[in-house]
Amino acid sequence: MPHILIVEDETIIRSALRRLMERNHYQVSEAGSVQEAQERFSIPSFDMIVSDLRLPGAPGTELIKLGQGTPVLIMTSYASLRSAVDSMKMGAVDYIAKPFDHDEMLQTVARILRDRQSVASTPAERPNASRTPDKTEKPDKVVDNSNGAIGIIGSCAAMQALYGKIRKVAPTDSNVLIQGESGTGKELVARALHNLSSRAKAPMISVNCAAIPESLIESELFGHEKGAFTGANAGRAGLVEAADGGSLFLDEIGELPIEAQARLLRVLQEGEIRRVGSTQSQKVNVRLIAATHRDLKSLAKVGQFREDLYYRLHVIALKLPALRERGADVSEIAQLFLTRQTTRMNRPDLRFSAEAERAIRQYSWPGNVRELENAIERAVILCEGQEICSELLGIDIELQEQEQEQEQSRDFIGLPAQQGTSQEPAEDLSLEDYFQHFVLEHQEHMTETELARKLGISRKCLWERRQRLGIPRRKINTATGT
Repeated sequence: MPHILIVEDETIIRSALRRLMERNHYQVSEAGSVQEAQERFSIPSFDMIVSDLRLPGAPGTELIKLGQGTPVLIMTSYASLRSAVDSMKMGAVDYIAKPFDHDEMLQTVARILRDRQSVASTPAERPNASRTPDKTEKPDKVVDNSNGAIGIIGSCAAMQALYGKIRKVAPTDSNVLIQGESGTGKELVARALHNLSSRAKAPMISVNCAAIPESLIESELFGHEKGAFTGANAGRAGLVEAADGGSLFLDEIGELPIEAQARLLRVLQEGEIRRVGSTQSQKVNVRLIAATHRDLKSLAKVGQFREDLYYRLHVIALKLPALRERGADVSEIAQLFLTRQTTRMNRPDLRFSAEAERAIRQYSWPGNVRELENAIERAVILCEGQEICSELLGIDIELQEQEQEQEQSRDFIGLPAQQGTSQEPAEDLSLEDYFQHFVLEHQEHMTETELARKLGISRKCLWERRQRLGIPRRKINTATGT
C-alpha cells in the first residue's frame, strides 16, 4: 500500500485530503509544516509527498530537496499558478490548483505513483555499453515499445506505427494534432511527446477546452489585467504564459470558441500573447499539442473552426485507434488494469473468469480504454470471490448484439437513428437514452449548468457523457447571446 505524506497547514483541508486518500486505500501521514514533517518523519521513506506551496516557515518546495527523489505534488491556489510552475522547474513532479476536484486529485496521485513504479522497474543501463553481451542472456523485454519511455500499453500494428511516429515527432518543436475517440488515451500521447522532447524539464500545461465556460476561456488561456472585466480584481497570468518554455496541451480543441481561436492563432504565428484588457504583447515560447475527437476539417468547412488555425495545428497528425480496433491489446490492457487495482486494494488473488476474458475480447468498448479501466475498478470493488465474471464488468454481449442489429435494421429501412424529440421519453428507455433525450430536448433553452443541475450531475460529468454519446454542445450566438 503506497505511503503518502500530506503537508498542509489548514486543518480542514488536510483532514479532508487524508480521508479521501484513505478511502482509496492509501496509507497517509500528515504534518502542518515542513519543520513538523522533518521532526516527525523520515521524509525520503514516503512513496509520495502532497504539499501546499505556502506553508508557515519554509515553503512546500523545500520538501523536494528533503525528499531526496521522492515525487512531490504541489497544491496551490490558481492565483499562484506562476509560482506552481516555478516549483516544477525546481523539481516538483506536478502541481494541482485549489480548489481541486476529488477525481482529479486521485487521478494525479495514481499517475505519479504509476510513473514512479515504472521508473523503478526499468532496468538500469549497463555501465559498460560497449561490452559484448553474453549469449546466454535473454534480451530485455522491449523497453523500447509501448510500456517503455512512451508509457502506453499495446503491441498491435497500429500502435507500433504510432510509437514510431511519436519518437520521430517528439524531438521537434512542430505542432501536433492528436485525433481519436474519447477515452483512447490522447493525453498519454501528449505527455509522451513532451517527455521525449527537449522541453521535458519544463512544464506541460494541460487544458480541457470543453470543461471551461466560454465566457472565461480567453481569460484562463491568455490571462487578464486588473479591471479587464467585472470581478477581475487583480491581474492574472494565463495558462499559455504558464507553459512558457514547455508544452501546452489543448484537449478537445474543437470546442474552443472562435474568438479564442483567433488569439491562439497569434500565439502560433507570432509567438506572443496579449492578456485580456492589456495593450501590451509579450513573447512566449510554447509547443502546442492539440487533441480532438471531432473532424476539424469538416468543422472548418462549415465555419465552426478557423481554417487557418486548422492548418497551423495539422503540421503533424497522430491518429489513435479505438480499443475495438486493437485486437489482442484489449486483453493485455485489461490484465494490467486488474494488476493495478488488485495491488491498490490489496486483493492479489483476483483473476478474470474464462467467460469474462471472452467478454472483454468481444465487447466493443464504446468508451475505449477509459471505460475498460472504470469497469475493472468497479469489478474489483464488488467481487466477493476470487474470479471476476462478466456481470461484474457490466458487459452484456447479447444486449450489444441486439443494439447492433437494431441499428443495422434502422439503416436498412432508411430510418434515422434514435434522437430526442419533443415527445415524452418512453418508460423503457435506458439511462443513457434518457440522458440523450433530455439534453437534446432542453439544451436550446437551458445552460450547461442548468442541464447538469436538473440531471443531478456535475458540469464535468455532463461534458464527459456528451463526448461518450456524441452529443455536441449547442453553439451560442455571441452577438445575440442565444
